[in-house]
Amino acid sequence: MILPPIDAVVDEVITALNRAPQVLLHAPTGAGKSTWLPLQLLRRGGLNGRIIMLEPRRLAAKNVAWRLAQWLGEEPGQTVGYRMRAEQRSGPATRLEVVTEGILTRMLQQDAALEGVALVVLDEFHERSLQADLALALLLDVQQGLRDDLKLLIMSATLDNDRLAALLPQARQVVSAGRAFPVVRDYQPLSGHERLEEGVARQVRRLLAEQAGSLLLFLPGVAEIKRTAALLAGTVSGDVDLCPLYGALTLAEQQRAIQPAPAGRRKVVLATNIAETSLTIEGIRLVVDSGLERVARFDIKSGLTRLETQRISQAAMTQRAGRAGRLSEGLCWHLCSREQAERAAAQSEPEIVNSELSALWLELLQWGCADVTQLCWLDRPPEGALAAARRLLHQLGITDRQHRLTDMGRAAARLGCEPRLAVMLCQAAGQRDADALATAGRLAAMLEEPPRQGSLNLRDWLDRPLPHWQKRAQQLTRRLGGNGGRVDDALAPRLLALAFPDRIARRRDRDGCYQLANGLGAAMPPDEALAATEWLLAPSLLHSGGRADARILLALPLDIDDLIRHLPQLATQQDSVLWDDDTGTLRASRRRQIGCLTLRAQPLNRPSDDELQQAMLNWIREQGLTVLNWDGAAQQLRNRLYCARRWLPEVDWPAVDDEALLACAEQWLLPSLAGVRSRRALQQINLQEALLRLLDWPLRQRLDSALPSHYTVPGGSRLAIRYDGERPPVLAVRMQEMFGERQSPQLAEGRVALVLELLSPAQRPLQITADLAGFWQGAYRDVQKEMKGRYPKHVWPDDPAQAAPTRRTRKYQNR
Repeated sequence: MILPPIDAVVDEVITALNRAPQVLLHAPTGAGKSTWLPLQLLRRGGLNGRIIMLEPRRLAAKNVAWRLAQWLGEEPGQTVGYRMRAEQRSGPATRLEVVTEGILTRMLQQDAALEGVALVVLDEFHERSLQADLALALLLDVQQGLRDDLKLLIMSATLDNDRLAALLPQARQVVSAGRAFPVVRDYQPLSGHERLEEGVARQVRRLLAEQAGSLLLFLPGVAEIKRTAALLAGTVSGDVDLCPLYGALTLAEQQRAIQPAPAGRRKVVLATNIAETSLTIEGIRLVVDSGLERVARFDIKSGLTRLETQRISQAAMTQRAGRAGRLSEGLCWHLCSREQAERAAAQSEPEIVNSELSALWLELLQWGCADVTQLCWLDRPPEGALAAARRLLHQLGITDRQHRLTDMGRAAARLGCEPRLAVMLCQAAGQRDADALATAGRLAAMLEEPPRQGSLNLRDWLDRPLPHWQKRAQQLTRRLGGNGGRVDDALAPRLLALAFPDRIARRRDRDGCYQLANGLGAAMPPDEALAATEWLLAPSLLHSGGRADARILLALPLDIDDLIRHLPQLATQQDSVLWDDDTGTLRASRRRQIGCLTLRAQPLNRPSDDELQQAMLNWIREQGLTVLNWDGAAQQLRNRLYCARRWLPEVDWPAVDDEALLACAEQWLLPSLAGVRSRRALQQINLQEALLRLLDWPLRQRLDSALPSHYTVPGGSRLAIRYDGERPPVLAVRMQEMFGERQSPQLAEGRVALVLELLSPAQRPLQITADLAGFWQGAYRDVQKEMKGRYPKHVWPDDPAQAAPTRRTRKYQNR
């Protein structure tokens, strides 16, 4: 038997594990780190406990487990097992368990000390999945506080060793040379005039005609795989099999792509980046790399995930090319220019910096961590996404006002699924209705792994469930004590509305366009049967292709009256005001709403003054502060307050950005709305007076002292200072009135120089300076020469810093 390259460093890895808490293993693709090494650690590692190996992809995890078991002459579930969402093959004799899909996180939450586990292996860590980053942070916390004997092995072909070494100063590093045959890497950029699939298919046909052997083609997504396969079908030679490879395929379809081609035939494997690592795809000698991948990016503003197609990193290119050198000398065509490849990022971005983080935040709260800085991260979760996660968990009732887990939050955390789905399941369990829980379980399973094609109507899928949905639903409902119960599609709208109240939608037009309760737009093809529905709930949405509206992937038709009858808390009542353009006056109404969607509206015939004031305020909030008359005095006061927050941050100045002012409008604006019934009256409100309500007397005095509205110059004029939130303050003044002033005036208690816009006698700018002393001693000489000839009646002294200021000509000054 020919031993894999990793065997040469097995003893070194074992020694490193005995001497250090963490070991970093750098081993090229095909070295045997995911297969041969774990078996040798079982046999020779002297480990006093089980091995848990985390694989970032389900397809890879299952295939790795099967291959390890086959080498032992067993099936998974004996010495080697695996565990993933809704599927498990492990038993009491299992000593090596391959896990994925957050299973390791769930194991840690149930038993933080990981009793009986001696080693945790994080495989293909370079992929930087969200779950892998979270697992690393939690495992380091366990090592520091509970298990100093727990070992951690981090493996990859393209590790960012420098950053990992900085995070793990005690870690030992081991490098395996690998055994890859040379791969010739060529760059074949596609024509800008052809579609991606057409160009890729053309290059694949060309390479198959020029070279022998099977080919692995990397494409960004499933849609491109299907379109390219359709273009290749019937246009390649008869001995070539086309084998798609992506996560949603059946195990048999995946195995067809992974196993060697039958004798006398060859294959083209059309894969996403799932084939970059972990999976051993037999028989590949040729690689065509589109150089593209599809990544998910969370949009904080919309609360939705957006799919983007982007160039892959240099590390990913290396991984893809390496697939051609497993059996013999290989050839890889990168479908981009060499310059494009060299400009690519060195490493791929970690998933944690672009993801929706509500599930991660729930895991951290369950762990007892309310501050991400308490854990060690390779890349700390971004604060913007964390803030969005906190808001969502509070809206769902998972956390209280102090962002602590509620009773329902603790129950939701134990379920091990997305927070929205967990809330739906917990609410269904609380109804003590077996049918409600069974229906919620089915819905949760369907939304975790939605169908990739077919009807958009969830109700159609409820009536014909797939086996893996049924299995997952049973798993989830058992965790809540469910037993039996039937799926009732009449309960589905009420259950989904508990988890997705912001995704309730009303039709905008007859072209499949809808408005969501959260204010966003969503759309489906106009020929979809659901497009004729007035109200629906769309739990599955996606932003893609630069469209303004999100794409509806799955939805459920709603009887809105029935929904509100069962869930009255979804609707709110709001008094609002509208302008009647014909009369130029207010028209008040009372609206019943779900989010921004109006269920019904009725006029308020005799609204009270308080109601009208509040309605007016609501209207201003809807329209924005631009509907008010921001005259010069009001705008300057606002600018002064904005500058005060920048230049005197130790003082608790009120925020004056639009969002802050609208949030506290009751305090400063509402009193000024008394008696306002028309646009004309609204425009006459004194906003400067209104804004001053934000300041108590000491703050007013300090503002006037530190950032005065006017400045009295040496010549005696009291001139307005121009404040701009992003620039220094400016004073426009005739130059003669500044004679005798030796230094530029200082504002903000001596922290900011007043910029002087020095004017000619005709009020035209001569010089702009924040250094008056420097100007007098320097550039003033040139100005003096020019101005003496142009304005001979005015004083132009040789030493302006010592001269007397004046507002008059020489004639009047001499009198």
